[in-house]
Amino acid sequence: AVQEEMRAQFARFAALRGGDPAGEEAQAACEALRQFICRRFYDCGKEIFAGLGAMYTGDERFRKSIDRCGEGTAQFAGRAIAIYCAK
Repeated sequence: AVQEEMRAQFARFAALRGGDPAGEEAQAACEALRQFICRRFYDCGKEIFAGLGAMYTGDERFRKSIDRCGEGTAQFAGRAIAIYCAK
């Protein structure tokens, strides 16, 4: 169930990846992902979340896994998360 929910979180980013990572929908997707992580795993403050976003793009294993939702999803999610965490 947790894996399915995680996949759904990234499918949301995949659907948005042609848009603006600073846009309202992408930022809402960031908040939803952060809240999911808080509910299912650990308290995920912005500093930790920023590190995860960087890992999603910087670590090939994460990037490949996330990009199963669509090529470029990890990059888009990483940019959106960086913007979200900078606020």
